[in-house]
Amino acid sequence: MKKMIIIIVVLAGILISMIIYKNMAVGSKNNINIQEIKNIEENIEKIYLWKEVTNEALPNFNSINEADDLWCWEVVKKNIEKFEISYKEIEDVSKEIFGQDFDKKFPEEGNGTFEYNEENGIYIPTEIVLDQMEDNFIINNIKKINQQYEVEIIEYLEDYSNEGKVIIRNLQNEEIGRVNENESETKIHEIVKENGNRFNKKRVYLNEKNDKLFVEKVEKIQE
Repeated sequence: MKKMIIIIVVLAGILISMIIYKNMAVGSKNNINIQEIKNIEENIEKIYLWKEVTNEALPNFNSINEADDLWCWEVVKKNIEKFEISYKEIEDVSKEIFGQDFDKKFPEEGNGTFEYNEENGIYIPTEIVLDQMEDNFIINNIKKINQQYEVEIIEYLEDYSNEGKVIIRNLQNEEIGRVNENESETKIHEIVKENGNRFNKKRVYLNEKNDKLFVEKVEKIQE
């Protein structure tokens, strides 16, 4: 019983430390609270994809309607957990993710993201083939100006090709560090932050409308 209590206390301490660390790392100077950070992270996770599918997990664009078509529809697919969907559902989810100003129209004949089944009048998501490297990001800094957030992210890869190890790589495929698979994500994040100048960074602009966040612009940060 005592061992169980000690384990619970230790785990609780780690969780609290992680929350405090994250809040201090990106929010302390900008009056941004933990809930805002959580919402921002969840929003970017929804639109962050895989370079082997869309060339870039998160491409650069000046407005959402200028973003790469393939990336847009693959984001929609990522956020639909159904095997058969209607045209209206594709349109509805695209507005839900990108906002009412999103004016790209999904082709009725289908495309490489959703195949059209003419017999049933439905669309079927195409299969995604992924490699052993997981595209990932961490939030490095957040600035809030009125209803807009400027979020600086660091992009990196987690390579699982070496059994028992996670190799941290930059987008140029250079090895930056290694951790054991059973180590926490916090250790990986520490390595990424300590070597921040060796990774690609982007600035993601998010607008808040009706208590929801929508991506407006993404730009690469030039070192």
